[in-house]
Amino acid sequence: MILFPAIDLKDGQCVRLKLGDMNQATVFNDDPAAQAKSFEDQGFEYLHVVDLNGAFAGESVNGAAVESILKAVNFPVQLGGGIRTLDHIEAWLDKGLARVILGTVAVRDPELVKEAAKKWPGQVAVGTDAKGGMVAVEGWAETSELSIVELAKRFEGAGVAAIIYTDIDRDGILAGINWDSTLDLARSTSLPVIASGGLASMDDIERMTRPEYQVLEGAISGRALYDGRIDSREALAKLRAA
Repeated sequence: MILFPAIDLKDGQCVRLKLGDMNQATVFNDDPAAQAKSFEDQGFEYLHVVDLNGAFAGESVNGAAVESILKAVNFPVQLGGGIRTLDHIEAWLDKGLARVILGTVAVRDPELVKEAAKKWPGQVAVGTDAKGGMVAVEGWAETSELSIVELAKRFEGAGVAAIIYTDIDRDGILAGINWDSTLDLARSTSLPVIASGGLASMDDIERMTRPEYQVLEGAISGRALYDGRIDSREALAKLRAA
């Protein structure tokens, strides 16, 4: 069970959004590389990064900040937000990313995702962001008519490394992860599932140690780590002992 600390980038700064709203951003650090190094020093083994501006623009916007992170740390980094083409994917993997996360393009062009997963096995994940159980795209600005389970089934056997499921209605408000729908998704697909959106407290960490939650690859935490609701060392020790 992997606990991924999250760095969300907006205008070169580490922020957390409330309910996916770019106008409700709290800045936690104006030095993303220093924040990433801090997470590595705390004992985390994998970093989750999102280029929020890029998700809306459809191309990399915070590329310089991501590159500074990659130079500052030695643990693997996964990145989502604005990665829409094979050239985008190749460029980022060449710069040292461990894994790219494809969201909007997974809905718009699933064949591209399958081609990428085949070309770069283990390095392509799908980001499934949902409002009311339906997949949202274009930086969460639009909701599609595709359910999260339907999206996951598109990529069965395609070599996709993981599905990252975010419940936008829980994201950034410390309401707790939508465990029911996350576990339903994990049980409906053979793909590894990573929970995201709303991890709120050590109670959530405790829940993740239970046998029925071992179907998940891990979970992503943002605001709760930044404001101290989750003690990183205690959380990592609990998950490693499970």
